[in-house]
Amino acid sequence: MVDNRPDTRVSMRTPLARVKGLGASGHGVEHWWLHRMTAVSNVPLIIAFVIIVAALAGSDYARAIDIISHPLVAIILILAVISVTNHMRLGMQIVIEDYVHDKGYKIAAVIANNFYAVIIAIACLYAILKVSLGRILI
Repeated sequence: MVDNRPDTRVSMRTPLARVKGLGASGHGVEHWWLHRMTAVSNVPLIIAFVIIVAALAGSDYARAIDIISHPLVAIILILAVISVTNHMRLGMQIVIEDYVHDKGYKIAAVIANNFYAVIIAIACLYAILKVSLGRILI
């Protein structure tokens, strides 16, 4: 049996949303994907971080500076800071969006979360760059 009736399904999506193929908020999948990618990238970076910290155990200050100022170690630490702080920001944003129901508080909390993550990242990156580039600049 062939159904010759016109299509009666009604879509609540706008034509632009149908063309772009995005969800209701327009960025849910991207946010989910980025959170998973930072989680995956954190695994080897945190393992490398633990190895670096273990190598520093028992070292004097000069040896610790030598290890941290090595370009490969500095790059690993920089990548770890960027990935971990971004993952932290995304994770807290999910918690805020799920559990803060007042729109004003939600916006304020998301903004504060973003500023906090950026401040932590900048402080860590400054410390790493100061130690690693200190040998070159002195």
